[in-house]
Amino acid sequence: MELILDVGNTRIKYAIFSEAHLINKGYCSDNELEDILNSIDGQIKTCLISSVKPIAKTLDNFLNKKSLEVYYLSSELKMPFTNDYETPKTVGSDRLALVAGGLLLFPKKDVLIIDIGTCMTFDFISKEAVYLGGAISPGVQMRLKALHNFTGKLPLIKLKEPLDLIGKSTSESILSGVVNGMRMEINGIIDAYKLRYPEVKTILTGGDMAFFDKKLKNSIFAEADILFKGMHFILDQNTYENN
Repeated sequence: MELILDVGNTRIKYAIFSEAHLINKGYCSDNELEDILNSIDGQIKTCLISSVKPIAKTLDNFLNKKSLEVYYLSSELKMPFTNDYETPKTVGSDRLALVAGGLLLFPKKDVLIIDIGTCMTFDFISKEAVYLGGAISPGVQMRLKALHNFTGKLPLIKLKEPLDLIGKSTSESILSGVVNGMRMEINGIIDAYKLRYPEVKTILTGGDMAFFDKKLKNSIFAEADILFKGMHFILDQNTYENN
């Protein structure tokens, strides 16, 4: 079995694969991860880690004690695609995994992957399996916080579905501007890609995708686990190379 770890600032997302099938996933803290690893001790052979911060020494030492073959996701690993980004070493590990996942789900197709999380990212891989780049803009929570933090009177609004396009209060106006604005942004960018790549497949993922996937006018594929699947695809490429 293979272990996938996506280490965030406050929690760890984990996934366990067996024969290329996702059999378990969840969220945990560093301490809870140790309990999870102990429960499957001896069954996990390889591990791929993506992290937005330095790996805690306690976690690193624990993984080493388990004699796992550990990889750290970066542009230095072998990718299942050609990276044509002008600054390939600056591409975030999450974006690399999403691109790999898009290729895995739609091989030999033009694919646009939209991840709606802290930031909203757009990543495009061609049908020739070449990663060309994409775009980065603020995510929904970042936009809500910016309106509050950079103004004198606008309140911090909790994310929920706007009642109408026309906001009839300050709170509703903020929700309409942020949520409906992002929907129009997403639709507009998809339309722009379709002008260049008429057969492009669009995948939507990320923690806030539920606010957008049913309301977009474009045909999309919602895939919550594309990050895990992409990371496993990359791990498979590198373990195969080393065996």
